[in-house]
Amino acid sequence: MSQNSPTDRKTVFLVDDNVTNLTLGKNALADRYNVFTLNSGARLLKMLEKNVPDIILLDVEMPDMDGYEVIKILKAKRETANIPVIFLTAKTDGTSELRGLSLGAIDYITKPFTPPLLLKRIEVHLLVESQKNELVNYNKNLQRMVDEKTRMVVELKNAILKTMAELVECRDDITGGHIERTQSYLGVLIEAMQRFNVYADEIAPWDIGLVLQSAQLHDVGKISIRDSILQKPGKLTDTEFEEIKAHTTFGEKIIDKIRERTPEHAFLEHAKILVSAHHEKWDGSGYPKGIRGRDIPLLGRLMAIVDVYDALVSERPYKRKLSHEEAVDIILKGRGSHFDPELVDLFIKVADEFKTVGDSIGTDRKDKGGDIERNK
Repeated sequence: MSQNSPTDRKTVFLVDDNVTNLTLGKNALADRYNVFTLNSGARLLKMLEKNVPDIILLDVEMPDMDGYEVIKILKAKRETANIPVIFLTAKTDGTSELRGLSLGAIDYITKPFTPPLLLKRIEVHLLVESQKNELVNYNKNLQRMVDEKTRMVVELKNAILKTMAELVECRDDITGGHIERTQSYLGVLIEAMQRFNVYADEIAPWDIGLVLQSAQLHDVGKISIRDSILQKPGKLTDTEFEEIKAHTTFGEKIIDKIRERTPEHAFLEHAKILVSAHHEKWDGSGYPKGIRGRDIPLLGRLMAIVDVYDALVSERPYKRKLSHEEAVDIILKGRGSHFDPELVDLFIKVADEFKTVGDSIGTDRKDKGGDIERNK
């Protein structure tokens, strides 16, 4: 009586040019496995076009195409490369066995074989293959779980970033969209840098997605600024302007506090640069550190253009909304003084894309984002 029903059985292809060997092998295996006998390598390859066995028992010494040639073909094809192959041979020298194993065989059984030994060797190898497949499936499922957990963590991080940014932006009755626009403008500039090969070596290692997410926090320090100053129409006093300027250093402290509480620092590194450097100027007259030229981090130089452009084309409590053309002209005039000359040249090339972003998100709502030098 067979130990398994036909539908539960593993399938064995037995390949040998000797009819006696095929008969003996089938008689030894048929009680436990579905056995298909084939008398040549060519027939095996033809059979494999439509049927994939669980294991192949392959004679080495066959006319026309020997077992070594057959296994080379099997291992070269994606569809058959992972089928386990056991060589059957009358050869007993170590060189032949080593050659077969080197070509990808999992075992080497000498003929004439004894049925119990053949059964046991096949049983062991099929068990190993089954466990290997289970491990592969487990790893795939585990990877899916890890991917899902990672996705959830990323979404949570993005939600926290967005919420923090909105806390800053919602300090008055109307949300202005400054953060959403500046994030989009920054994406336009970075894409243009890649397209026109500007500062290519510096931006090559950037994770652009993280950079753009971090841009939401560039004004996070403004959460410390009094509403009476943010909403004040007209010129600020010197003391009030110093308080406005302090949002950069206060923002750095906020980022450092977050860093102390999380092992994930990559996006915070970008955020800290954006927070601290987006009011520095190319000629050294900016704040908070008064650094100049390329000593200003590239992210800060990019954000300076983005932030000022949005401030110019937006209505504020202390200024009227300027046209896109007026804003472009002001940024062009700031080339080499306020802004990195190379980045201004790049901005001019893609200025129309800025206008498209502004039109799509809207710049006609009153907001307090991106403080330009309102005391001038």
